[in-house]
Amino acid sequence: MRVLAFDVFGTVVDWHGSIVRELDAMGLGVSAAEFARAWRAGYKPAMQRVMSGELGWTLLDDLHRMILDDVLRRFAVRGLDESRIRHLNRVWHRLDPWPDSVSGLARLKARFMICSLSNGNIGLLAGMAKHAGLPWDCILSAEVFRAYKPDPSTYLGVARIFDVAPADVLMVAAHHDDLAAARDCGLQTAYIERPLEFGPDQPKDVSPRAENTLHAQNLEELADMLGC
Repeated sequence: MRVLAFDVFGTVVDWHGSIVRELDAMGLGVSAAEFARAWRAGYKPAMQRVMSGELGWTLLDDLHRMILDDVLRRFAVRGLDESRIRHLNRVWHRLDPWPDSVSGLARLKARFMICSLSNGNIGLLAGMAKHAGLPWDCILSAEVFRAYKPDPSTYLGVARIFDVAPADVLMVAAHHDDLAAARDCGLQTAYIERPLEFGPDQPKDVSPRAENTLHAQNLEELADMLGC
């Protein structure tokens, strides 16, 4: 393999913990954990509206704002002016990395080309990389391909951009559906355990599900497995 492409939300950064900390600091009077999960739960349905053609091409920042407006109504949050809502929506630019992410990526970068392959838009991913210190060689996004994962054009687009065969690309993610779609396109795959992705009160099953994929607890362990 020559290129490692990484899912970002949940795999490299802790979206739930980061959003909970920000919501707690805002003192909105709601369960921050439930609010964060509700916001994230709107992600796939919103993308499906784009993929089905109901909406034209829409950046994830804008989809996040649509979902946020709905979640604020559902949780009966009032009194936030537009500037505070805009600031809250950009919390996705300020997500903190998992403790092993920066060091693990640095080790992997020493041997391989590493890039993001995320449904986040480029501005979001660049802001996040700056905030979290993520050492990408290249930021690839659904925005580049004007298609959201699991559209095959996203996975195959990585191979095309780096001029390698799909089998020369390792897709790294904490989500089995993402990896299954990548394997269908001929990519190699690695699963990263993130049992606390949805918070400590909602642990995730991280047991292996595919024989033809690497399985690591974190990015440091993946670096060990790949000899970095």
